Amino acid sequence: MKSPEVGGGRNPCSRRWKHWQKVAALLTAYDFLAVCVSYFLALLLRFDMDWAQIPAQYWSVYQRSILPYALFCVLIFRAWKLYSSIWRFVSYVELTQTLLANAVTALLQIFWTSALFGVIMPLSYYVWGAAFQFSMMMVARFAYRLWTLERARRKKKALNYEPVMLIGAGSAGQIILREINRSEDSSERVVCIIDDDTNTWNRFIDGAPVAGGRESIPANVVKYGIRKIFLAIPSASASEKGKILDICVGTGCKVKQLPGIYQLMRENVTVSQMRDVSMEDLLGREPIQADLDEVFRFLQGKTILVTGGGGSIGSELCRQIAGHQPKKLIIFDIYENNAYSLQLELRAKHPELDLEVLIGSVRDSRKLEALFARYRPEIVYHAAAHKHVPLMEDSPCEAIKNNAIGTYKTAYAAMLYGCKRFTLISTDKAVNPTNVMGASKRLCEMIVQTFDAKIKAGQAEKIPRLFTHDEDAVPNPPDFRDALRRARTEYVAVRFGNVLGSAGSVIPIFKKQIAKGGPVTVTHPDVIRYFMTIPEAVSLVLLAGTYANGGDIFALDLGEPVKIDTLARNLIRLSGYRPDVDIKIEYTGLRPGEKLYEEMLMAEEGLQKTQNNLIFISRPIPFDMDRLLDQIRALMDAAYRNADGAEIRRLLTESVSTYHPENGQRNPKESGV
Repeated sequence: MKSPEVGGGRNPCSRRWKHWQKVAALLTAYDFLAVCVSYFLALLLRFDMDWAQIPAQYWSVYQRSILPYALFCVLIFRAWKLYSSIWRFVSYVELTQTLLANAVTALLQIFWTSALFGVIMPLSYYVWGAAFQFSMMMVARFAYRLWTLERARRKKKALNYEPVMLIGAGSAGQIILREINRSEDSSERVVCIIDDDTNTWNRFIDGAPVAGGRESIPANVVKYGIRKIFLAIPSASASEKGKILDICVGTGCKVKQLPGIYQLMRENVTVSQMRDVSMEDLLGREPIQADLDEVFRFLQGKTILVTGGGGSIGSELCRQIAGHQPKKLIIFDIYENNAYSLQLELRAKHPELDLEVLIGSVRDSRKLEALFARYRPEIVYHAAAHKHVPLMEDSPCEAIKNNAIGTYKTAYAAMLYGCKRFTLISTDKAVNPTNVMGASKRLCEMIVQTFDAKIKAGQAEKIPRLFTHDEDAVPNPPDFRDALRRARTEYVAVRFGNVLGSAGSVIPIFKKQIAKGGPVTVTHPDVIRYFMTIPEAVSLVLLAGTYANGGDIFALDLGEPVKIDTLARNLIRLSGYRPDVDIKIEYTGLRPGEKLYEEMLMAEEGLQKTQNNLIFISRPIPFDMDRLLDQIRALMDAAYRNADGAEIRRLLTESVSTYHPENGQRNPKESGV
């Protein structure tokens, strides 16, 4: 027996008319009557509103023609879908459709009377009849729209609505304005508009005054009692948005904005698209728009290893790579929790991915060489490192073990087992370092430059194999000597600044301090840093793999650096508090090894452009590579016998000529950078 739902019978509810169908039926009846009345009024108007003066011939034609004509009209209107619109949202589209439908029926009326009845009615009959018909139809359709708008206006006027300032009097701003002010469900109302176009000042849009330019934002916030600011200038540059947002955030209001121009292009501008302002927005810098198609073609079908794959940069690298058909992706990390979370995420999103997640340390030659011997990765992204400046200042031996020696061992394994490309993730703190962490990362850059130069010179066998255990514990590949002679690995380093949203970023620390009610701790009021987002950092790393010629150090043009003090104050304001009033800011002093200023290049390096105008290659600084290899061994021996910090710093100073622990407050402008 078939159930009614499946098809054995009809659902009784299906025979009931829906609300819109009832409205459509009423409109159909109304239009039928409106057509009849319109042409009657037109005929009456032609003869001075005196029925007795209407000639019998005209009256007869009207009587015989009007009913079939009216029926034909509603059929045309139905074909034109005039009974399917939602009339409380009636707009220019419906107006155009109704106008066109009436124009067609007006022409049919002329044909109807002259061809079928052989009588040409007075010209005013056709003109006024069409005009009355169109007017009566539009009155019925727009009356409901006007009624709902007036009801919404009166409702908001009666309630304590939340005053909103709208920035932007362009197309996007007008759409947002009308959606807010005409919505019955919204408790907000735009009470003033800000726009830098002086031609719009002291004029009104939908009842809201254009009160001035960006410089008048603070004054108008006070004047109108503004609590929220909506920024609707999707076409503005990141720099311009950053300047405007900086003013808005300073008012203490809640600020939202449209993400970008693509909403306007796709006609996707709505209040729901407005999002909270983030720290990235306040940087005032255009994000890197990298064309990664070539990169992903390069990665397809290859076995790829990411060391430190569970970290902020490493995990994003894995996410990007996973979606572009690598032959195999290997995640190598010492911290199992992050690696496990990433494993679950990637397997859920990419069930077809050949994924290996291995736990281990880049300090362990045996583990590394076993990994390389088994999987033979063709591309390595080396993101494993200790990055915390004050902690590495207190534990310099660990910085050497993990950063310098870990990089050396990974680079050696890559060379020995035929890796094609090795990319080191470096940092701006490697430039003129004043701390152990920065010096250890500069040492990493020098290591990969040495490996690359030795391989190109055909001297790979002169690179010593470093061990911190019994050498016999690491088996040599059968063709060890041949492998070194055949080595063709290209080594590059990628240098970038602080990464917003990373585990080591200052932003999460500030957010926790704000959540606790403060104080927010800033080391020094003049500390400045370069910032970038995780996707930008990963784009740069991936692009380095395609631009690389070996031995290169890539740097990113990050625009102007940002004061950490300004960053902290803006974050407090974004959280709805006032700096130094609701949340205190305390200056704790520079920590050991910290700089006031960070640099992306050393004065001696210079710049070389790449295909991307935001990515540059630094000119390598010459150094004695053979001497460096001896110094690396000395540093390794000191680190593994846990020598004191003074000895590690002395050895670092001998190895890295640009390492100056005492110059933490040196201004890069004073050094010619």
